[in-house]
Amino acid sequence: MNVQARHPTTPDEFLRWNEGREGKWDFVQGRIVDMMVKVSRNHAIIASRLVTILSQSLSFPPYTVSSADFGVKTPWSVRYPDVMVDGVAGSPADLAANSPILVAEVLSPSTLAIDFRQKMQEYQAIETLDHYLILAQDSTRVWLSSRGSDGWQEPTMLEGTEAELALVSLGLTIRLGSIYAGLFD
Repeated sequence: MNVQARHPTTPDEFLRWNEGREGKWDFVQGRIVDMMVKVSRNHAIIASRLVTILSQSLSFPPYTVSSADFGVKTPWSVRYPDVMVDGVAGSPADLAANSPILVAEVLSPSTLAIDFRQKMQEYQAIETLDHYLILAQDSTRVWLSSRGSDGWQEPTMLEGTEAELALVSLGLTIRLGSIYAGLFD
């Protein structure tokens, strides 16, 4: 007798299903999606530097700074952003952020359209999120979209090592040069 395991149909079911599994998966609008994206050296460096800067700048608790191994639930999906700041320390057994404040994605050629459209729409639907950041990996350039009193602003592009990234709800300003130092010299 061949028994097929039932696939998850909700974000919470997916998080339990995904726990301990090999591979990298997202749960996108009810579908399990293989996310075995091979990242470049620049992608890894940029994500690591941003995690380091945020970890050194924000106190734990209450903030938790994480990388692509920790999930965030959107109203429709479960994603694993390259960098995230959760505003609640949460429980050691949590499988996803409780109150994400910042989500950042480093662009890859295969994810460009997804990061600027689908992920942006999903992330901006999270009630606690204040900042969505997209970082280029081929130049010193980022796009920042922040929630204001009248809703989400269109992404603002910042460019060059002297440009400053203002993450108002976190009380931080990060110079792009500290993220991109030495990558394009």
